[in-house]
Amino acid sequence: MSNSKIFLITGVSSGLGKAFAEGALAAGHRVIGTVRSAGPASSFLAHTSGRAHAVVIDVTDFGAIRDAIARAERDVGPVDVLVNNAGYGHEGILEETPLEDLQRQFDANVFGAVAMIKAVLPGMRTRRSGHIVNVTSMGGFITMPGITAYCGSKFALEGISESLGKEVKSLGIRVTALAPGQFRTEWAGRSMVRADRSIADYDAVMDPIRAARQAKSGQQPGDPAKAAQALLTLIESDNPPVRLYLGADALKLVEDKIEAMKAEIAAWETVSRSTNFE
Repeated sequence: MSNSKIFLITGVSSGLGKAFAEGALAAGHRVIGTVRSAGPASSFLAHTSGRAHAVVIDVTDFGAIRDAIARAERDVGPVDVLVNNAGYGHEGILEETPLEDLQRQFDANVFGAVAMIKAVLPGMRTRRSGHIVNVTSMGGFITMPGITAYCGSKFALEGISESLGKEVKSLGIRVTALAPGQFRTEWAGRSMVRADRSIADYDAVMDPIRAARQAKSGQQPGDPAKAAQALLTLIESDNPPVRLYLGADALKLVEDKIEAMKAEIAAWETVSRSTNFE
């Protein structure tokens, strides 16, 4: 295809990353996909001859990322679109969650994405073109009890995405936070890390949420293949959004929060305005 692009998509072995890669390949693009082991790499390379390229790397191996991506760009070509998809969900009450688990969540969901950005940004800046798509979540704006670490990581990536977009806009580089709602992947199933329960005071909050999430896994309303088509529409736009929500559930929850925020701001406006020097 005449407008073929080179995508770098992290975490293409399953879930939305796999769907994004398959959609881009089907549309005639070339895809450099990251996987964590040789087995998924072979499966990914089997998708299509000559246009799928696997990089075996863990996004939390920060020191190895720059050289690995540089090699991939020498072999395939300069990256036009980076899709930071790799990551996972952590379920657990904050008080019950070891600090090391919180750090691992941020390593995968935030610092790995930033390391990928820093690997491709010099080339994009030189070429004065590129699109960075950071897959966040509706949980990067709305929150739910029991996924505090996950929401914290996605809030962080949302802020990084929005601020970075302002830094690089004049350089011809676009940045979008792609925020899915609930999609039919293994996010809430085998891919989720669940902290052990230990404090009975949280049973009334956590037990129903954990049971409902496990029961709904595999029955989520979102179609990953349609998410891939939305990604393709996004990267073809001349004026892409700073943030794109995917799914009617995400839109409803975000709109509800915005209305609640407006009401709370109005209720506390006098106090907010009382802090300036007279």
